[in-house]
Amino acid sequence: MAVNNSYQAVDGESSMRLIGPRVIIVQVLIAIFLYINFLLILTFSKKDFLHTNMRYIFFANTLLSDSLFLILTDVVLILSYFGIPMQMWLCLLLYIALSVNTFVTPLTLTAMTLERYVAICMPLRHGELCTPHFALCSILILHAISYVPGSVIISNFIATASSHVYTQAKVCSVEMFILHKWQGHVRSAVHQSYFLFMSSTIAFCYIKIMKVATNASGENKKSLRKGVQTVVLHAFQLLLSLAQLWCPFIESAVLQIDFVLFVNVRYFNYIAFILSPRCLSPLIYGLRDEKFFLALKYYALFGLYRNNSPGFVR
Repeated sequence: MAVNNSYQAVDGESSMRLIGPRVIIVQVLIAIFLYINFLLILTFSKKDFLHTNMRYIFFANTLLSDSLFLILTDVVLILSYFGIPMQMWLCLLLYIALSVNTFVTPLTLTAMTLERYVAICMPLRHGELCTPHFALCSILILHAISYVPGSVIISNFIATASSHVYTQAKVCSVEMFILHKWQGHVRSAVHQSYFLFMSSTIAFCYIKIMKVATNASGENKKSLRKGVQTVVLHAFQLLLSLAQLWCPFIESAVLQIDFVLFVNVRYFNYIAFILSPRCLSPLIYGLRDEKFFLALKYYALFGLYRNNSPGFVR
């Protein structure tokens, strides 16, 4: 709790004066990302053939999760910026929702990479394994797995916190739930376990796909090259998302040194490891896919853009 108390102690004007313009920039970026995500979700809902493709079902799941995550993190940012307190039980519910959506995107990216692995390395079984029904079941499983880290932290908090804590009003922060040093170690162990699992899966898929791509030739080689590029982009996006798991530990250490440095580090982490990974999804599946891009362009220009190519849906 020392970290949380230190953060709340520097209240009011000084912190607002330091980060005021940055918060405005973040609001603009979030508005842009949410608008793009809305267009992509609209495009997905309008194109029936996307509903039968496992990749795009996973993609839609990341869009919905990212949009909710951006909204929730923005709410926490605004409340912290103005120093608006909330009761502990409400902060607890907010933290659970944030924790789930923190892990949904990297886990879904891992599942999308596995789908590419099956498509390239096991093409004869792709149609059998990568069905819309299996995709929906996988999404439910991914959400259940995403719930585990937050539930572990909350369970430890409930087991050690006194009953009157839930009615206290404080500025909401994840550090509020770390009452003892060992709880921080548990959170670190859980996050690192997820980090190891997802990074190992990505590395395995990349190596296997590269082996197949090296032995391919002709048109098949061109198609595989695009698959390799997609996996590389997933790996980069996943790396940024996983780096987010380390941010609280870095910020806690920096806060013990200097608050101004802490503000700068937290702002950088938010832009680099929270906003950036969530703007790569539109790049990977929104702009690199020709039909998806044409539909996105149509909706982005409010219907002023016209395209008569087959399969384009208005």
